[in-house]
Amino acid sequence: MLAAFQSHIKKQFPFLRGAKLLIACSGGLDSTVLSILAKESDLDFSLVHCNFGLREKESDEDEQFVKQLSKDLGVVLYTKTFDTKKEKQQLGGSIQMVARDLRYKWFQELLESGEYSYLLTAHHADDSLETFLINLSRGTGIVGLTGIPYKNGSIVRPLLPFSRAAILAYAESNKLTWREDSSNTETKYLRNQIRHAIIPKLKETNGNFLSNFLNTQQRLRESSLILERTKKELQKTLFVYEGNTVIISIKALQKLDPLSSYLYLLFQEYEFTAWEDILNLLNAESGKEVRSTTHRLLKDRERLLLAPISEEIQSEFYIKSDCTAINKPLKLSIEKVVKVSETHENILYIDIEKLNFPLMLRKWHNGDYFYPLGMKGKKKLSKYFKDEKVAIIGKEEQWLLCSGSEIIWVIGRRADERFKITPATKQIVKIVWHK
Repeated sequence: MLAAFQSHIKKQFPFLRGAKLLIACSGGLDSTVLSILAKESDLDFSLVHCNFGLREKESDEDEQFVKQLSKDLGVVLYTKTFDTKKEKQQLGGSIQMVARDLRYKWFQELLESGEYSYLLTAHHADDSLETFLINLSRGTGIVGLTGIPYKNGSIVRPLLPFSRAAILAYAESNKLTWREDSSNTETKYLRNQIRHAIIPKLKETNGNFLSNFLNTQQRLRESSLILERTKKELQKTLFVYEGNTVIISIKALQKLDPLSSYLYLLFQEYEFTAWEDILNLLNAESGKEVRSTTHRLLKDRERLLLAPISEEIQSEFYIKSDCTAINKPLKLSIEKVVKVSETHENILYIDIEKLNFPLMLRKWHNGDYFYPLGMKGKKKLSKYFKDEKVAIIGKEEQWLLCSGSEIIWVIGRRADERFKITPATKQIVKIVWHK
C-alpha cells in the first residue's frame, strides 16, 4: 500500500511535497495509518487531535495515544479539548454535527495562522460509499452522489482511493496499534447502520462491489464537471445582474427541456429545496416568491428575480446640517458648492434654503408621493415605479431622501421639483450617491 500511496501523491497531489501539512489524527485505524504513510513518504507534517470528551476516559486515552504517536514519529502535536455537550446545548443540532463544526473551525484557525498550507484527513473509499448512500437516502442531485471530494480548498483526502480492508491489511502487516472508537459500533447513528448492516450485504452480492462503485463515482464526478460547465454557460446567457439582484426571463427558462432539471441545475447552489414551488412560480401571479435559507426567487411580471435575503436594518437615518458624508445605509457625500457642474443620476443639486434639517433617509411607503422634476403636479411613488418598470425587489430596496415629510430625491432615479435650483437660489448643496 505504501508504494500505491506514494504513487497517488505523486500523480494527484504533487503540491504536498515541500508544503507544511497538518494531519487530523483521532488515534483510530485510518488516521494512524495515514500518519505512518506520510512519515514513510517523507512528508513534512504535524498532527492535530480533538478531544471532544464524549467518551470520558476513552477520549482521554485517545489523546494519550496520539501524544505517544507524535513522539514516535518525531512530529509536533496540537491538541484541543472541547466541552461538546455544552456547545450542543447552546447551538442545538446533533452531537456529531456540533463536534464536526468545532473540529473544522479549529483546523481552519490553524491553517489561517500561515504556518501550514494543507490539512490531510483520513477519509477512504468506504467513507465515500457511506456518504453516497446517506445522500441517496435523503434525496440529492448528482453532486451529492459524487461522494467526498479529493480536495476541498486547503483540505486534502489522500486515502480516498483505498478501502478500509486495504488500510487494515497494511496496519496488521506492519504490526501497528491504534485506538478503537466504541461509538463506531452503535447503530443508533445512520452512518453506522449503513456501515454495519447495508454495505456488508452489498459487498456479499459482488466481490468487486467497492471497486465498481469507485469507477462509477469517478464517472459521476466527470459528469458533474460537465454539468457545472453547462450551468455556467447557461447562467451567462440567462442571468442579467442589477446590483445584488439577478433578473431571469421566464420565456427563456420555459424553452429549456427538461425544465425541472434545468431549474435544479441553475438554482440549487442558492440552497433552494422546494423545486415544485419554483416550477409553479413560472406561471404564478406577480409578487409570489419562494425562499431558501439564503435567497429569494420572486415572480415579477415576465421575469424571475433572484436576490439574497437581506438582514433587517434600521429603517430611518438622519443627516444633520453640518454632515459632510455618511456610510449607512448608503454612501453619500454632501458639500456646499457655488455652481452646478457635473450631472448624473447619482448626483443631486438642491437649494439649501428650502431644506429643513435634519434630513431623513428612509424606505418608501404606500401612499408616498412626490413632484417629479420637470413635471407639473404630484405623482404617487407606486405609479412612478410602475411607469419606470422598477422591479419588485428594486422598489423594496429604494431609499428616499426627505426633508420633513416631503421627498427631496428618489435616490438614483428622480429629484423633486420643489427643491430644484432656481435663479433665486443663494446656496447650493451637492449630494453624491457613491453607488
